[in-house]
Amino acid sequence: MQLFVLWDIDHTLIENSGVSKEIYAAAFSALTGAAPAGPAQTEGRTDRLIMRDMFASDGLPEPEWAAVEAALARAGEERIEDLRRRGRALPGVREILKAASAEDRWVSSVLTGNIAANACVKVSAFGLDPLLDLSVGAYGADALQRPDLVAVARERAHRLRGVHHDVPAVLVGDTPRDVEAALATGSGIIAVASGLHSPEELASAGASEVLTDLTDTTSLLRILESFAAR
Repeated sequence: MQLFVLWDIDHTLIENSGVSKEIYAAAFSALTGAAPAGPAQTEGRTDRLIMRDMFASDGLPEPEWAAVEAALARAGEERIEDLRRRGRALPGVREILKAASAEDRWVSSVLTGNIAANACVKVSAFGLDPLLDLSVGAYGADALQRPDLVAVARERAHRLRGVHHDVPAVLVGDTPRDVEAALATGSGIIAVASGLHSPEELASAGASEVLTDLTDTTSLLRILESFAAR
């Protein structure tokens, strides 16, 4: 049975320990010459939306996206050692990614609000990149709103890996926005309460499968297989 699995990164696969907000602040400062008035509001939003709102909050015009993306990429690359030192892969992540990558008929990638360069920084900082097919993921430069990323990932998986559009897709993430993206696109959702949101909040958002973490590899594989069979 085929399956297209799309993992969120921050607070699902890794803990960034505040490095993400430092990346946004550094990119903002590089573009404006001043520190932002407040921290970036993230929680499952795309980099396009996060940075747009930072400029708006400070009453500044938004630069061309190419300049914003380049500034974000530089800030991320400059902080990879900080991320390695302060952050970590979350418990069970390496094991479930290995298991998913070993399934011949599954494609396992990411759906994240991060731009592609910083998504790569974050997973490679902890050696997770060989376990993910990053070429077919969807990233924060691809759309403003998270639900629109699902179609982007599906198109890439179809074009590059021959994954038909009717192959079940399942999102794994830690925020109500991950749940929203899945429900809005007819995708499956496994919500994991490893970030700021409780299991109750994630269930209230509409997630039928809610986990406290990703440590039970056998159980999680069984849940993923159930989506493949639907």
